[in-house]
Amino acid sequence: MNAMTLKQRIRRVKSPYSSTILTGARPFFTLTPMTAPRTVLLTGAAGGLGTLMRELLPSYGYRLRLFDRLPIEGEPDAIVADLADKEALRKAVHGVDAVIHLAGISLESTFEKILKANIEGTYHLYEAAREEGVRRIVFASSNHAVGFTPRPRDGSAAIPVNTPRRPDTFYGLSKGFGEDLAALYWDLHGIETVSVRIGSCFPRPTSVRMLSIWMSPGDCARLLHAALTAEDVGHTVVYGSSANTRLWWDLSSARALGYEPQDDSEEYAAELLAEQGELDPENPEHAHLGGAFCTDPPVWPY
Repeated sequence: MNAMTLKQRIRRVKSPYSSTILTGARPFFTLTPMTAPRTVLLTGAAGGLGTLMRELLPSYGYRLRLFDRLPIEGEPDAIVADLADKEALRKAVHGVDAVIHLAGISLESTFEKILKANIEGTYHLYEAAREEGVRRIVFASSNHAVGFTPRPRDGSAAIPVNTPRRPDTFYGLSKGFGEDLAALYWDLHGIETVSVRIGSCFPRPTSVRMLSIWMSPGDCARLLHAALTAEDVGHTVVYGSSANTRLWWDLSSARALGYEPQDDSEEYAAELLAEQGELDPENPEHAHLGGAFCTDPPVWPY
């Protein structure tokens, strides 16, 4: 998009935390070139993925500001608050260059809980970013936004990023909402987002299905770094996986950001196949991208 297509009519909002007049809902604005972010808000910093990224992202030169509803051991400066706390969110966002949004419920739950944490919580985060003038967000979407998409069979094409969304759970539905919210805030307010449809990010794959969707922690950090620093992303959706031999989806939009995955799940294949066998095309759990989320999803325990 050129500068003329990025002008939107919105009102101007003054931040109570700075003297800067910020763009809010409906001004004319002109985007200036994105500079490399240095201070990054990491929401969901106490979670499994957040813990891995706390260890890896500083090596790229980022100063992380940590946010979670739970205290983080050894991190006395972490902000402990809920996504429903708009004032705490705005203070957390104030002065950062970008946000990596990992917080929320990461398994299936009741619609009411998903609504509060993943839908309203993500909205509150984007509003705080708008009010504070933050220009770049990396949103942790999920493969479960397209979970009922049939998985590729031998010889079939990889699933493209523009495949129609087919969520497999209320959780997957909330991730589709987050992607649409990101697109709206780009079109209305010029906030750029990379929505990363994460497969499974663990130190090693633990199932045969994961051989096709696994993203190593190192590759996750590489992808998040690319998403934070690529220019002119607008709203871009990418799949988040390593360069797996058995990969199910197309990584071209991620590679276009500068992502160069280094790892491949194939080194774990022989062990996992010996333990679990090949995926059975007649098994409903193995028929779709979302796996067990399509048949008997794991439930958030809180």
